[in-house]
Amino acid sequence: MADSVSITELVKKIRLDVFYGEDLLDRKQVTVSDISRPGLELTNYFKFYPRERIQLFGQTEISYAKDSMTSADRTVVYSQMADKQTPAFVISRGLPVPKELIKAAKDNGVPILTSTLPTSRLLSNMTNYLEDRLAERDSVHGELVEIYGLGVLITGDSGIGKSETALDLIKRGHRLIADDRVDIYQQDEQTLIGEAPQILRHLLEIRGVGIIDVMNLFGASSVKNSTDINLIVHLQNWDKETHFDRLGNGEQTRHFFDLDIPKITIPVRVGRNLGDIIEAAAMNFRAKNMGYDATKVFDQNLNALIKDNSQA
Repeated sequence: MADSVSITELVKKIRLDVFYGEDLLDRKQVTVSDISRPGLELTNYFKFYPRERIQLFGQTEISYAKDSMTSADRTVVYSQMADKQTPAFVISRGLPVPKELIKAAKDNGVPILTSTLPTSRLLSNMTNYLEDRLAERDSVHGELVEIYGLGVLITGDSGIGKSETALDLIKRGHRLIADDRVDIYQQDEQTLIGEAPQILRHLLEIRGVGIIDVMNLFGASSVKNSTDINLIVHLQNWDKETHFDRLGNGEQTRHFFDLDIPKITIPVRVGRNLGDIIEAAAMNFRAKNMGYDATKVFDQNLNALIKDNSQA
C-alpha cells in the first residue's frame, strides 16, 4: 500500500494542466482518496473542513462564489481553504480561476490544477486512481493469467509447474499478467485486482530456460498490466488418499481482504494437460456465471432417470 501519492503522479495520470505551482508538485502529497467539493466552506463554515483532501471546484462552486460573494468574502474564504496541508485546488470544465483563489494559493503554497473534463467525470477519475494507489496491498505466490476475459490465479507448491502451465496458456492466445509474485488489492466491494511488481512485469521464469520476455516473444497482445481476479485454480500433487471434487458441486473459496474468491483444486499427475484443464475450468466458470451449471443438469438428468426406473 502506498502511504501517499504525489501531485506530480496525479497530474500525469489524470492529464491535468498546472495553472500554478509547478515547483510544488513533488512536495505535495495526497494521503486520502476522498475528494472534497467545498460547498459549506464557501459560506464560511470551516468546523469540519477536510483540509487533507484535494479541493475540487466545479460550475456550482465557481458560479456561487462569483454571483453570491463579494471579493472580500472570497479573499477570506479562499485564504482559509488554502491550508498548508491542502494538496491542491482543482478547477474543472476549463472554468476561469478566481483571482482571490490564485492569491490564496500563492500565499500558502497550494498548487492550482485545471481540466476541461466535466466535474463528475473528473471527480470519478481522480477518486478511482487514488483508491487504487492508496489501497491496502498483499502479495501471493502464483501465476495470474487472463483466460477468455477471466482473471485466473494459479497457485500451488513450488515446482509443481505453474510457470510452465502459464506458458502453455500464453501460447494458446491468453494473456500473462504476473509470474511468481502477484500483487493484489481490493478495488471495491466486489472486485479484487491483481498485477505484477514493476520489476517482474511481462517476464516469465521457466526452470532450465531462465527468464523470458513474454511481450518480446509473443507480442503485445500476450500481456496485460492488471486484471480482476475471478477464479483461483490451485494445483496439488495427486494422492490417492486425497479426495478431489469430481462433480463440481464442492464450494471452495479463498478470502482476500473483504472478498471470497471462488477456488477449484486440480490434481497434478503425469499425462494430464493442465493447460487444457484450466482453459476448460475457466469456460465452465463463465458458463455458471451466465446461468448454465452442468452439475445441476447432470443432477436433473439423474433424478429423471431414477424416477423413470422407479415407475417401470
